[in-house]
Amino acid sequence: MVNKTRLYWSLQIGGWILYAAVQIVAAQMSATGGVSTQRILFLSYEAFFCFLLTHGLRTYMNNNRWLALGMPRLIPRVLLVVVGLGFTMYFLRIPVSLPLGLFNPEVGFDLENILGLSLFYTILFFLWSVFYFVYNYFERYNKSLKLEASVKEIELSNLKSQLNPHFIFNALNSIRALVDENPQKSKQAINQLSNILRNSLVTEKRGLTKFGDELKVVRDYLGLESIRFEERLKTEFVIDPASKDFLVPPLMIQTLVENGVKHGISRLTEGGLIQLKTQVINDKLNIQIRNSGHYVNGSKKRSGLGLVNTTQRLKLLYGSEARFAITNESNNFVLTEITIPHLK
Repeated sequence: MVNKTRLYWSLQIGGWILYAAVQIVAAQMSATGGVSTQRILFLSYEAFFCFLLTHGLRTYMNNNRWLALGMPRLIPRVLLVVVGLGFTMYFLRIPVSLPLGLFNPEVGFDLENILGLSLFYTILFFLWSVFYFVYNYFERYNKSLKLEASVKEIELSNLKSQLNPHFIFNALNSIRALVDENPQKSKQAINQLSNILRNSLVTEKRGLTKFGDELKVVRDYLGLESIRFEERLKTEFVIDPASKDFLVPPLMIQTLVENGVKHGISRLTEGGLIQLKTQVINDKLNIQIRNSGHYVNGSKKRSGLGLVNTTQRLKLLYGSEARFAITNESNNFVLTEITIPHLK
């Protein structure tokens, strides 16, 4: 990371040295007999005074927190100060030109000459101010973007950390029930849980994972639940092949499928169906999860950790581009639907 103070001094010193060099070259080209040593010294002192004045301006602006001002308050202040600095710079030249034998009273105190050169210095200091403010505003904007990204990353990590123990607890309960009555199935269940945890720990950038990896987690989860519910749980997958090109939040689909099992299938004596269907439409992934049961809108039992977590994660990752809804598709089925954009 570039040190801001070091960068300022490098640009400040280098910029005014370049200004002096350009002035000397211009004087050399315009003078028929070549530029004198006195003239070179004078132009060097001029650049040095510009250096001091702009540094003083920076110190004054920072001490008075001008960078925090809005444009309506900032612009009049900058204009007033640079005009003052323009006239100050003109009259600072006189004490330097006297000992070098370059001062001509008729030219030096000519009103037109004073106004013309003061305007030149005013424009010069104004351009310096514009560059200084533009650099600082861009730097602050980049910092705010980095801070916002860091905050989102922390929030997403917190949301994911909430899901992991929630899921593990439920899975271990299912396995515990199998250990005594069917050791072989319990071993299979432990393998499936191991696969789920392994996949959930390997995530892509921005807290996302490949849809194919999330689908494996869902299949393993339903495999676990099929051991517990046996013939009461039926599953169906209708997957669009283009879905593999999308990234999704880890454990999001699994959490919603688990929600359907917990609040739908488990409450039905005869059990029911969990269907996962995906479609890619207009470069957006539409995910539909259907489960047997009935959704009571606003019910505290149905608005638990999983749904709140999903809503927050979608908002953080996709903003207003994602859509999430739960409705009763019929008297017998609940439809949970998510639409997310294709992040490239």
